Amino acid sequence: MTALVAMTAFVGLVLGAGLWLVLIRMPFMRAIPFAERIEPQLKSQYVESRLLASPSEIAPFGPLERILRPVLQDGCRYLARFSFDITALNKRLSRAGSGKAALDFRAEQLLWAAGGFVCGLFVVIFSAAAGRFSPFPAVAAVLASAIGAFLARDYLLGVQIKRRERRMLAEFPALAELMALAVGAGESPVGALDRVCATARGELAKEFALVLAATRSGKSLVEALQDFSRRTDLGPLVRFVDGVVVAVERGTPLADVLRAQASDVRDSAKRELMESAGRKEIGMMVPLVFGVLPLTVIFAIYPGLAVLDLGF
Repeated sequence: MTALVAMTAFVGLVLGAGLWLVLIRMPFMRAIPFAERIEPQLKSQYVESRLLASPSEIAPFGPLERILRPVLQDGCRYLARFSFDITALNKRLSRAGSGKAALDFRAEQLLWAAGGFVCGLFVVIFSAAAGRFSPFPAVAAVLASAIGAFLARDYLLGVQIKRRERRMLAEFPALAELMALAVGAGESPVGALDRVCATARGELAKEFALVLAATRSGKSLVEALQDFSRRTDLGPLVRFVDGVVVAVERGTPLADVLRAQASDVRDSAKRELMESAGRKEIGMMVPLVFGVLPLTVIFAIYPGLAVLDLGF
């Protein structure tokens, strides 16, 4: 590899990293947290100017640190998922609705890695048989296949968690209103849960069945609901559990609380749908500008160019 090729590769790598940083910081690539949305409307508690900040509060790397901080935070958050903390992995497995233990999942990841290793080894053997063997790319390909298969199993677990939580949020308004009807008809909270579990099917109904089983095994309804809240870790369901716990402990009308929770979840789904439509609208500009518009211009200009070529 000559110096010119090495310099070209380095410049291309830097350019690609810069474009990637610009792309992932686009609004349609990153959801804005709720705290950042409401921050401009809130009155700040600190009235001191940033110009008067002490030197210890200023980043040592200046703008570079502020540019790379989100990427480093995302990287640390992503790598934290691969820690060998069994508690965190068990929580992710429970959120996915899987009955596997943490050790079983790690063993499955190792099997996936072994499968990727074997597939990469077969590719290297076939390449060597065809006369295109190079030691360093061969080792890199085999290791990349094994690591990619190991990470792919964790990625599939994350996809499974997102799909299950999406289904649970979609089922929640109907189940909450069914519980409100049962409570309004004179049922106790436990009886309303029993009726929901007997008539409903779905991921959220399975979670309610676990809550009902916990209450029948000796736990109080409040403790079982709090375990359910910690197990799911979804904002609307956490608020639902808090509302039910407060209603049970203080004796407030539970049916009104359940109807209000269902209405809040429906309003949240409408807001997410509107936000998704706004992001899709911006994304549609790319094929429109780079695909449809050039073709329209070509169809509009080509007849005139053809006439000029004919000399008319």
